Amino acid sequence: MRVYLDNAATTPCDKRVQKAMHPYFADVFGNPSSPHIAGGQAQEAVETARDQVAKLIGASPEEIIFTSSGTESDNMAIKGVAFSLRNSGNHIITSKIEHHAVIESCRWLEVQGFKVTYLPVDEYGLVDPKDVKQAITDQTVLVSIMHANNEVGTIQPIKEIAEETKAHNIIFHTDAVQAVGSIPIDVNELGVDMLSMSAHKIYGPKGVGALYVKPGTLMTPLLHGGEQENRRRASTENVPGIVGFGEAAKIAAAGMEKESKRITILRDKLSHGLLKKIEKAQLNGHPTKRLPGNVNVSIAHIEGEGMVLHLDAAEILCSTGSACSSHNLQPSHVLIAMGLSHELAHGSLRFSLGHSTTGKDIDKVLAELPGIVEKLRAMSPLVEKNMIKQ
Repeated sequence: MRVYLDNAATTPCDKRVQKAMHPYFADVFGNPSSPHIAGGQAQEAVETARDQVAKLIGASPEEIIFTSSGTESDNMAIKGVAFSLRNSGNHIITSKIEHHAVIESCRWLEVQGFKVTYLPVDEYGLVDPKDVKQAITDQTVLVSIMHANNEVGTIQPIKEIAEETKAHNIIFHTDAVQAVGSIPIDVNELGVDMLSMSAHKIYGPKGVGALYVKPGTLMTPLLHGGEQENRRRASTENVPGIVGFGEAAKIAAAGMEKESKRITILRDKLSHGLLKKIEKAQLNGHPTKRLPGNVNVSIAHIEGEGMVLHLDAAEILCSTGSACSSHNLQPSHVLIAMGLSHELAHGSLRFSLGHSTTGKDIDKVLAELPGIVEKLRAMSPLVEKNMIKQ
């Protein structure tokens, strides 16, 4: 029995989503920009999906721009605002634990002459709104702080940060790729100006994302060409993908409350069980202000890659951190920013639960991982055996 616990990397496409998408690959194949009936059918499907995605986050349909991914949405928001407002200021504020799509966009902008402040986080991975306030200058044009961290699951005080940006008339973007569909979100209540999403994190298809943009927000497009997406993003729309995103958003909105409660119970069972069964293990991220399905643990005197390989052999699929960093041998930048040593950061595992996760899945992890840890520690050059119980 294979146990999939890497839903933060991607989720399986829901069969209902697949069914909704199917007609738009061949039967309803028109270009939404075409003036005839086939184009009209495709355009109607896109607008239905736009409404479904908007409802998931409390937005209006006209505030949703469809993109190819969460990464594109982040790039569009950060670079678009930076270049549209560069005559007003050249300073951007973000945090040290952002997704690489945000951090690398900011680093690229530094090469273009922008200044970026990377805020620290506490031991739980939380950004302090007071730090945001202190970092603001008369040159600050954008603040970008993620809603929930993709590695440790910590949920940020977005509403409080938005109050600081509003007081200084600064655009506030949040990468909510991990949060959307897992926890309730209302963009108006949060007070954000821009918010990134991705379909494949909520049981939709890969290759489609969205960006919420509050009316009046200045943003230079990344792609130039046609007039699609209200002239915000040129290129022919990915109609099947957008339809799938809409259906996934509708399903998420309907079942989120019940599913969140179910997964939270399983999450706590897993985290408490691991800490009880494995010596020198610790939970990373905030103990309560975290996503329902995230369990990130560090286990001393052992490397995460070895644990992942042994768990894979036992048909338990998880990761050591972000899927975007799976080929990087450097320790997690998130865990290092939270103050963990390089050794503990290297010894981390991320379990991300989803719709398919059952109590039996959790029982299997708790039965298999302690033995794997014992075996790997016995072979580990990192520590003498008598150090484990010290």
